[in-house]
This record gives sequence, C-alpha cells and structure tokens, in this order.
Amino acid sequence: MIRVHVICEGQTEEMFINEVLSESFLNKNIYLYPVLIGKPGHKGGNFRFERLLTDVRARLLGDTSSYCTTFFDFYGLPEDFPGKEDAKAQRDISKKAHCLLTALTERLQHTLGTEPLQRFIPYVQMYEFESLLFSNAAGLARAIYQTSLEAAFQEIRDAFDTPEEINNSRVTAPSKRIEDLYSAYDKPVHGSLAAIEIGLDRIRRECRLFDEWLRRIEELPCN
Repeated sequence: MIRVHVICEGQTEEMFINEVLSESFLNKNIYLYPVLIGKPGHKGGNFRFERLLTDVRARLLGDTSSYCTTFFDFYGLPEDFPGKEDAKAQRDISKKAHCLLTALTERLQHTLGTEPLQRFIPYVQMYEFESLLFSNAAGLARAIYQTSLEAAFQEIRDAFDTPEEINNSRVTAPSKRIEDLYSAYDKPVHGSLAAIEIGLDRIRRECRLFDEWLRRIEELPCN
C-alpha cells in the first residue's frame, strides 16, 4: 500500500481527508495519513515555513518509503511565506499556485536535499478550503440545513469561472461569504458535511487545481 502523509493546516482539512478523501484513495491502495502541522493539538493558523519544514523533514526522512504532500489555504498565509509576494503579483490562480509551490519546494530542497523531495507533492488550496464547497450551491445549502440560501450561494458561484477563483481577502474569502449568510457556520463540521453531500466527483469536476493534485497522488508508484 502506498502511504502519503498529508500535512494539513487545521481540523477542517483533517476531517475532510478522513471523511471524504480516504475512502476513495483506499480503493486505489493508497493510504492518506493527515498530519496537523506543528505539535499535537494544533488547531490551525500560523502556517509558517519553519513549522512546515520540521514536519516535512520528519515525514520524508523518518519514513523513506512513503510520500508527503501538503494541504493548506493560500488565504491567510503569512506574507513572508516562500513565494507569497511573487504569487500575489500574478493574476491567474494557476500561476499564483505555481509561483508559491515552486518557491516552497526550492526552499525545502535547499535544506533537505534533492532526493527526499522526489517524494514530495506540494499543494496549496486556492484560495481557501471553502471554495470547494461552492462546487454545488444546493449541496452546500442542504448540508448546513439552510436550503433558503441556495440562490445566494449560487449567485456567488456564478460570479467566477471556477470555485477556486472566489476572492482572497478578509471580506471576500469563501468562508467569509458563507459566514455572512450563515453566522453559525462551523468550519470542521459543516465543511465535511457539505463535501460529503456534494460528492468528491463533483468537486473534482469543478475545481481543476484540486483535481490535478489528487491525480498526482493517484499516479504515485509503489516504492
């Protein structure tokens, strides 16, 4: 079985991996092992490069027959994160992601060397986990028991070419838009419920960068 350590930002991503992604990948003989960045009990935020480096080193060097990937939001990254400043200058989300992940990989490689990084798959969610939930406005509304909000969610979705392009700011980030319409939104619980309701296939069809990440994992060879 192929083992993939997924270094994630918080409980929302951890639950999504355990409750949505894991079953699909187990059917492909791939085991996803979510790891909250930093020390046990970490609940998200402060996703600094130094903490990421510690975890990537531990996974790649401590388990040399496994792979390691990341799952964190572009929104909220500290300004000094590798590649963040250059990425912000790009208008296209694919170029933003590529800019950030290239700089991240180069910085990790400088410390860990080339060989371990051959088992590393960098990924950043553009712009935030909640963007995935706008893949289906009806499913999102049903999952949080607020079916009256379907039209409002659909209006947000229709303003962008893809859910992954929903804005990156304190006011317009996907989670902020949901919270503005439903103040009781609980990221870990409602996020996973909505993803289950929407279905992984629908999310992958709507979110190209997310789908490309999962395809890279699906195509990993056994070590």
